[in-house]
Amino acid sequence: MAKKGFFERQANAKRNTALLVFLFAIAVTLIALAVCVVGYFVTRSETTSLPFHQWLMSYHGLMTATVVVLLITGASAIRWIDLAGGGDRVANMVGARLLDPSSQDSDERRYRNVVEEMAIASGVPVPQLYVMDHETGINAFVAGYSPNEAVMVVTHGALTQLSRDELQGVIGHEFSHILNGDMRINVRLIALLAGILAIGQIGTFLLHSASGRTHVSSSRGRNNGQGVILIVALALTVIGYVGVFFGRLIQAAVSRERERLADASSVQFTRNPEGIGGALYKIGLTSGYFQSTSHASDMNHMCFGETTKMAFSRLLGSHPPIDERIEAIQPGLITRLRSRLRDQPAEYQASQDAGQADTPRGASGFSGTGTGDHPSSITASAGTVTPGTEQYASQLLAHLPANIRELLYTRAGAVQLVYALLTRDLPQATADGMLSFPEDHVVLRPRPDLVGKIMPTLLRESDAIRLPALELAMPALRKLDPDERLALVKRVAELVQADSRVTLFEFALYSFLKRHLASDAGRVVPVRYRNYKAVETDLSLLFSLMARAGTSNDQEAKQLHQQVIASFIRGQRGSSPVLFPRATVASLSNSLKRLNQLSPLLKPAVLDACAQCVQHDGQVEAREYELLRLVADQLDIPLPLLRGTPAA
Repeated sequence: MAKKGFFERQANAKRNTALLVFLFAIAVTLIALAVCVVGYFVTRSETTSLPFHQWLMSYHGLMTATVVVLLITGASAIRWIDLAGGGDRVANMVGARLLDPSSQDSDERRYRNVVEEMAIASGVPVPQLYVMDHETGINAFVAGYSPNEAVMVVTHGALTQLSRDELQGVIGHEFSHILNGDMRINVRLIALLAGILAIGQIGTFLLHSASGRTHVSSSRGRNNGQGVILIVALALTVIGYVGVFFGRLIQAAVSRERERLADASSVQFTRNPEGIGGALYKIGLTSGYFQSTSHASDMNHMCFGETTKMAFSRLLGSHPPIDERIEAIQPGLITRLRSRLRDQPAEYQASQDAGQADTPRGASGFSGTGTGDHPSSITASAGTVTPGTEQYASQLLAHLPANIRELLYTRAGAVQLVYALLTRDLPQATADGMLSFPEDHVVLRPRPDLVGKIMPTLLRESDAIRLPALELAMPALRKLDPDERLALVKRVAELVQADSRVTLFEFALYSFLKRHLASDAGRVVPVRYRNYKAVETDLSLLFSLMARAGTSNDQEAKQLHQQVIASFIRGQRGSSPVLFPRATVASLSNSLKRLNQLSPLLKPAVLDACAQCVQHDGQVEAREYELLRLVADQLDIPLPLLRGTPAA
């Protein structure tokens, strides 16, 4: 999609959060008023028949409204805190199983391959993978507060009933939610809906309780006001159903348009409308309703298809009707699918490509043509997949031996990859000396045997494999305990500075790990700067480094630096940033941290300017590409491949 589309969708995600809070406030207000109406009639005789508006401002009215608001917000807060664990917490809530990296199941291996291909091709972190083993319907969802800690969950039915192209279409749909910032909204919506539904749950509990007590009291010939409690409980239950109605309306208002966008993005990712179209068609035949979890209604807005059956689905459904979604993907597609799949069994050859299930399929996996791999602006293709980037991703995975890939899926193997990357270009004796340090954490201790297994692959492949291999290992690194994460980052910092010099790759590696393994890695960075003036020095420092990387002498670097920085300080009096002679690790880290606090709509120009610098000489060396990846990662921008890189 166009540059404008991706970054505007990021901004729209923030606006949708504000809309969600606004709708929640309206729902809370209406529910509180409804409960106050019930309270008004119950206590009317005690307040000398005041009119409702006066009663509402009386002690009884204010207390009733306050209690209702506290109940709703309290229930939401409890669920909000419960979901603070992010995507992993949501996956565990629905009983999903973390995918075993060593699994030999062909469907699970195919699932992992498709996800990894798309992650590398689109420039986003590889998510943790889960499977809902007891769900035979076709469905999937992603959860988390940021792409750094996203999880992807698919049902067993999706793995066994979908062909590779169809599974790819579903995964492309879910990747769109990651890229468009939908996950954070979806998780928050679960918490807010929990509060809205709380009154109904209280009413149902009181109704059952009061009914039993009324029965006992009647049998003894006594009635101590249980009838009043029964009426109140019934009223709260009815109000609860009204709350459910408002909750479903909020779900529909927030999610329907995002689902349409995700369908369209899936087609763009895969360039195969029949992939996602076939998956949707099969959902229409078999349904994707959840059967094994009590949280089906909570998850409805998050999933690829509806997770529970509901009345008034055209009004309250979180997704457009299946036929409408298929026709929106491509007019006439549903007719072709009906003709082709009408007589297919429910298990429709999900293993038709089982022979290739455990290896990447190559470029044919994303068939068709794209708009081109190399747009004039690097961020114009942010978060997209092109034939070239997908082909590269699948070839890269094919070049990694199966035993090495499986090793990267383990915590020990992922840690040893980090050590191997740091010592790859060093003499053996020097490397052995660097890795001879004592370590209290068992999983962080250097393992010469594992480093020895990984090193031949790193030496055989080009530099372009270094960061993608690290990205494949990130899910395992994120499974380290918090103290192990901090210890690893600290250890890497010590190893990087052991020889009193820091290469660009070492800095990129350290910054990448520090950003993704920090305790606050899942937090959304708040916007602090809405113009470039406040970060002028940071821009000048960053562009100085980039200009030197893309030129051969100081004079040429100075001219390029002035050319690039001019567009950011245009019209500002007294601004004449100079070329920095050098950039230290600390200064560059601090500058990137401040630049990440720019408004999302201001960040693309920064990365485009960096790309302009490194492409100035007509080629992009591996170290320059890694530096760009570092900047993009620190600015939360998915970076595609560039013309001239060894990978491309």
